[in-house]
Amino acid sequence: MSLTTQLAIATATVAATVMIHLTGLAGLLAILRRHRHASQLLIAFFVNGMAILLAAFGLFALHAVEIWLWAALYLLLDAFPNLEHSLYFSTSTYVTIGYGDVVLPVGIRILGVIEGANGIILIGWSTAFFFSIVDRLKLLERDFEKG
Repeated sequence: MSLTTQLAIATATVAATVMIHLTGLAGLLAILRRHRHASQLLIAFFVNGMAILLAAFGLFALHAVEIWLWAALYLLLDAFPNLEHSLYFSTSTYVTIGYGDVVLPVGIRILGVIEGANGIILIGWSTAFFFSIVDRLKLLERDFEKG
């Protein structure tokens, strides 16, 4: 596969994962904005804990969808013999662990490198989002304690 074709496929896949991520974060934010501060401190801690749990699982689910999208691309391109290999490679590449025990064939290796860059950027975006949610909940609790 030519370099131009690899870059075109990678660009389309990155665009898809960024849109998935943006849509997912917007959805999580909309759900979390409905979060109302409870009137009692114990209930507030529980509700805030559930909001953090929802954010964490939501982010994990978003990344799983994006990893599976890359894995499906590798299957579509016959890069690996089965789903397990594609998913294993995609996961280790996306999270930039990259063990190297399963590698892409020559001719489509650029896709793996771009998946790694895509993954680290989206993980960073998720980290910033998660931090802002936790920080916002801390501010709400502080305001509640002040009365």
